[in-house]
Amino acid sequence: TEAAGEGINLQFCWLMVNFDIPWNPVRLEQRVGRIHRYGQEKDCLIFNFVAKNTREGRVLQKLLDRLTEIRKDLGSDQVFDVVGEVFPANQLERLLREMYARQTDVHNIEDRIVRDVSPEKFRAITESTLEGLAKKELNLSAMVGKRIEAKERRLVPEVIEQFFVDAAPECGLRPKQTGKDTHIYRLGKTPRNLLPIGDAPEDRYGRLGREYKQIAFDKDRLRDDTALDWITPGHPLFEVVRHDILRRTEDHLRRGAVFLDIHRDDPALLDLFAASVKDGRGRTLHRRLFTVETALSGEMTLHEPTILLDIAPAPSDVSGPSESVSLPDKRVVEQFLYEHSLAQWGEEVAAERQDEVQRVQRHVEISLNALIDRAQFQLAEYLNRKVEGQTVTGLDGLIAQAEQHLDTLNNRLETRQRELELERHSSIADINHLGRVWVMPHPARTNPEIAPLVRDDQIEHIAIEFVKQYEQSRGWVVESVEDENRGYDLISRCPDPSDPKSFLDVRFIEVKGRAGVGIVALSPNEYRTADRMKSD
Repeated sequence: TEAAGEGINLQFCWLMVNFDIPWNPVRLEQRVGRIHRYGQEKDCLIFNFVAKNTREGRVLQKLLDRLTEIRKDLGSDQVFDVVGEVFPANQLERLLREMYARQTDVHNIEDRIVRDVSPEKFRAITESTLEGLAKKELNLSAMVGKRIEAKERRLVPEVIEQFFVDAAPECGLRPKQTGKDTHIYRLGKTPRNLLPIGDAPEDRYGRLGREYKQIAFDKDRLRDDTALDWITPGHPLFEVVRHDILRRTEDHLRRGAVFLDIHRDDPALLDLFAASVKDGRGRTLHRRLFTVETALSGEMTLHEPTILLDIAPAPSDVSGPSESVSLPDKRVVEQFLYEHSLAQWGEEVAAERQDEVQRVQRHVEISLNALIDRAQFQLAEYLNRKVEGQTVTGLDGLIAQAEQHLDTLNNRLETRQRELELERHSSIADINHLGRVWVMPHPARTNPEIAPLVRDDQIEHIAIEFVKQYEQSRGWVVESVEDENRGYDLISRCPDPSDPKSFLDVRFIEVKGRAGVGIVALSPNEYRTADRMKSD
């Protein structure tokens, strides 16, 4: 019945019996979605109980028989995909209500089904649907390229797990692994100090639970145990811990710190920023971290924030350069960041936003105008009955409801159009300076066991040029990102012969160049990136 129609997850069940059938297929689909969802490992069996010897049963049987006849006539199952276009669910529900009010009878409804559910209407709709799909520009090569490159910025579960497990004790949580290398943790009740924090983002991320028995960070582990809570960015528990740990460390970030790097010859300053892109309604579309490095000479360069994964915190007795070294003004660093990164990022997001809003606006206008047309037709039908002097119980009330419904739809269309016009515009916002750190040369970089692992920039450059030439000889387009600390040095793309601006495949290449034979070491960031990208 409707008692379990929505809001609960029953993927551990695989058989459903619909005892009280709703006449709206959407509501029936919501019920099915309770068991036919992520984590379901069996085929689902759905039984719908309908009493054939009732008026409702005869109507439903007539509709199903008619659909079966048309399916055989057209030789296609597509009739079930577009039945809502020919005979909307609310129309069937309305006819049944009229039958209960004795304004019509079963025979009239059956005749209406035969008249409206016709092969000609189905053929016209299915053909126009196929034609529309055929005319769509589906650039598969571009989709493949974007799918692969999207993996570049995806956080691997291990990184999320490490952050949460390290940060949780600071927030009052005590995650305990259930066994060696299971990566499943017992957590228990949510500390009281986190509950008020969870109230603020509830509208965006959902309600913070009062207790989490067992959690995991890798979605694949839910296949073996669907009762696990999957903790990932966007989950209320993860967001609350992230918010609380940032609040606790805010002062430390502002005071700065000192790190060590075995590949660095001279000290450098890193400034960490966060920035957002917001639309005209003030909603955040994207938010990212940015890092600017300033050398002692004053030269500035951009880096990915992952550069922090490749440096180690210095002991407490290690300090930065002498006080005679002047720090660049934060406003100067922010201006450099805006000119060399934020402005371009904002333009890219704005272009994507324009295309997205244009698509949404087109579909909103099509769907709402279709609803408005139906509402106008319904209102006209009621008004004609009144003009003709038909005796219909509650006709004035039906007219008033139809007029109110039509006004509501028109207001929805106008409101959504105004909102979309605001959403079309976007701008850079909330540029925050999070902190700065000195990065010093590691004192052990000259030790015999460490020296072979230290990067020689000249040799590294020769190796990168060799790899670039090899990739280009295969006809691939190569982009160097070696200075951005992405965990790889080159992006090599295979162009689509029919569209040089699109790519059929993408490779991410980390290059290691040495003057002799010996050990080659991956930095933590390079290792995590390789694990994330796999064969790409």
